[in-house]
Amino acid sequence: MKTVFLYCIIASSVVPWPARANTISQIISRSNQRTAEFAILAVRAEDGKVLYRRNAEKTMIPASNMKLATSAAALHYLGPDYEFQTHVALLGDSLVIIGGGDPVLGDSLIDQRYGRGQDWIFGDIIRILADRGIDRLEDIVIDSFFFDLNRVHPSWPADQLNQAYACEVSGLNYNRNCVRITATRQNGRAALRIEPDNDYVTLINQLRLISSGNSAIGGYRTTTPNRLSVRGNLNQSAGFDAAVEQPAGLFAHLLVGHLRSAGIAVNGRIVKKYVRQEADLKRLHTFSTPIWDVLDRCNKDSLNLAAESLIKTISAEHTQGRINGEWPHGLMLVGRYLNLLGVDSEQFELDDGSGLSRKNRLSCNVLVAVLEDMLQKPYADRYLAALAEAGNDGTLARYFQQAPYRGHIYGKTGYIAGVRTFSGVCRTPRGDIVFSILTQRGNATTRQAINDIAKAIFDGTF
Repeated sequence: MKTVFLYCIIASSVVPWPARANTISQIISRSNQRTAEFAILAVRAEDGKVLYRRNAEKTMIPASNMKLATSAAALHYLGPDYEFQTHVALLGDSLVIIGGGDPVLGDSLIDQRYGRGQDWIFGDIIRILADRGIDRLEDIVIDSFFFDLNRVHPSWPADQLNQAYACEVSGLNYNRNCVRITATRQNGRAALRIEPDNDYVTLINQLRLISSGNSAIGGYRTTTPNRLSVRGNLNQSAGFDAAVEQPAGLFAHLLVGHLRSAGIAVNGRIVKKYVRQEADLKRLHTFSTPIWDVLDRCNKDSLNLAAESLIKTISAEHTQGRINGEWPHGLMLVGRYLNLLGVDSEQFELDDGSGLSRKNRLSCNVLVAVLEDMLQKPYADRYLAALAEAGNDGTLARYFQQAPYRGHIYGKTGYIAGVRTFSGVCRTPRGDIVFSILTQRGNATTRQAINDIAKAIFDGTF
């Protein structure tokens, strides 16, 4: 980053900062934003000079901007070279899978990055066994106890737990802990398909065919785990993702199916058991995922599972006697990291890692301090690359598509009901500007107001 800072200093000495024009105040004072509350902070990265401040110390619900604190703390505690590991082992004649909390195992976007097919891990496990001449197994043992058994955060809305963004957080995750359900009209009836194909999740087809209008369907949990009622109106085709209950079991069931299809007999049953410290454990292979793959999905794509797994992994790797990663301990460590940045504890309340909980509170001061810290690190450019890039990818792909903003603003958006947020870094000809914009009680046009404020920060017309 020394090169970057040198560039900023030279550029700022050549190109003067534009005169203040009250542009941000004009944006906020628009008639359609009078009900919204704004907190804003913009700081010049090279020297920490405050360029604009409004309610910067006020704690507000951050929504997915919480992921900035989570990801920065993960790098602080785990390091930029950390890898999430999933182990394959034998215990006698039983096959053992030991989860390490990897939230992107079987994630289609990460698999595409490496040119892997959907079921690659099962094919690899089959080859590992075949290379050792193993064609018969007893039990399939699943050790997902890298994390505790509290897979659902208590503050998450109960009526949203079937949604993909509120999926359970397990020590062994697979396919974002979701299944894809697709409905199509076939021969005068509604046909359902589930991907990946499995018998772990069962569907009750309660769809109604319509001849006009748009399809609108969804999955609703029943009193039986992983038994979904699929309801709504179907015209031609529609689909949705549904969160799986006890997701380690999904991986196990898929594994058994692939083993048997490959001619490897499984004579026992699926067993969930803590075995990672067993003396007789014979490790065969380790699948590893770099932390940056997880950070990309966390910050660029706002994958909640990635953020929550980071929190629990921070805990698990700093257990001090515990054997399971947990939310309270992980969040305590995140708070300690924020304190190390000089942030007072009154500036934040931490309840989860993703920002789905409405009990989180952060100030603009906190978020700017986090981003300033990241810009000081040797991996600063890689951290920025893990954020959404204006006009190009992630949650900013459809925003800031025009020059000079496209490709020069990196940030994290956030949204839950009544809350819209945006924090990041503007890479301007005058140097880097770190900013945070938090809003509450806004309306449908607040996102545009936030984007206009970010443009004003980039332009220097405060």
